[in-house]
Amino acid sequence: MNILEISEVTKNFGGLTALNDVDMHIAKGEILALIGPNGAGKSTMFDCVAGVYPPSSGTIRFKGKSIAGLKPWDLCRLGLARTFQIVKPFAARTVLYNVMVGAFLRTSSTDKARDKALSVLETLRLDHRKDMLAGTLTIADRKRLEIAKALATEPELLLLDEVMAGLRPTEMDDMIAIIRQLRGNGITVFIIEHIMRAVMALSDRVVVIHFGEKIAEGAPEDVTRDENVIKAYLGSDYATS
Repeated sequence: MNILEISEVTKNFGGLTALNDVDMHIAKGEILALIGPNGAGKSTMFDCVAGVYPPSSGTIRFKGKSIAGLKPWDLCRLGLARTFQIVKPFAARTVLYNVMVGAFLRTSSTDKARDKALSVLETLRLDHRKDMLAGTLTIADRKRLEIAKALATEPELLLLDEVMAGLRPTEMDDMIAIIRQLRGNGITVFIIEHIMRAVMALSDRVVVIHFGEKIAEGAPEDVTRDENVIKAYLGSDYATS
């Protein structure tokens, strides 16, 4: 069963076509990676799926229903949450406070929101930082906090925007383990990522877009051998490495 279906989606900004007739789907429980060069249209696709922009044409269905016209907060209530590449926590508030904000989507009880936030922080291995101010965290912990805020809303589909950027190799390995755990807990993951080691380790399938058009789709091993992908994105050095 597909939790997300994207059919013939085009997005224009004036005379610029950021996405052109793109099709893709994500099966429930899958990890799908969306890759491509900077400016390829990856973030625009996330914005269309998450309700920031409506597509100029085409359809997006979440859990079988069209989400045309729905705003990000509407989609969050339906079970779709996202993170952002540039993390912006409430810097002057505690880590726990930041995550409780997301938890209040599902409850009006402060005690229940706190319990949910503490559970999420444990999953993200941030529970020992709960009383720290978010602005004092390292970049790696801020990335985890960004995921924790989204996870507290209890999503069925989680969109992760370059959560590996800026991480050291050991931090990246920890993040890969966390994302695998999220999938093991029943969450479907749609991820934008440039770091191919993470893409290869995590993804069930990969979609590649270039200049707003899909140029490849398939298993990670197959996509990285695709001549069009090598020319457009990976480069000849990757092909021979």
